[in-house]
Amino acid sequence: MKRLSAVLGSALFLVIAPGFVALYMPWLLSRWHVAPALLGFPPFRWIGIALIVAGLPVLLDSFARFALQGLGTPAPIAPPQRLVVTGWYRYVRNPMYVALVALIIGQGLLFGRTNVLEWGLVFFLLTHLFVVVYEEPHLRRTFGSEYDAYRAAVHRWLPRLRPYSVSAPESP
Repeated sequence: MKRLSAVLGSALFLVIAPGFVALYMPWLLSRWHVAPALLGFPPFRWIGIALIVAGLPVLLDSFARFALQGLGTPAPIAPPQRLVVTGWYRYVRNPMYVALVALIIGQGLLFGRTNVLEWGLVFFLLTHLFVVVYEEPHLRRTFGSEYDAYRAAVHRWLPRLRPYSVSAPESP
């Protein structure tokens, strides 16, 4: 896949999939009306804002890396040609999904909506199943030992404290 096609495909997929998951569904559930703070604890709103502010750049950076470095899209119909292990992928194997959950949970906390928080949990569980059943086996078949080494070093959901780096081959 050429770089321009990858960028355009990723941009389209960003609008469709994450747009539905992290914008449309929370809006549908809350209409973005602010309810009283959850548990009567106003700092939850600030935590929600922090999650949104943290999640959005991670999501956008991850999409850009798929297109520019992986020469593909996050969509299964046009996957990357190269394994992406830079940027936020140095810390966690699924930064896009982590960012989407952060965006959803952030909106739930900001708007004081338990149904949005519940959607975040449902989305996480569905994503976990997709990753375990389809995505990881596919990556293993596609990238082999390169993916195995990466998978052994970087957690699926919990970020590393120090960034992962690909080991350079030893010289003879």
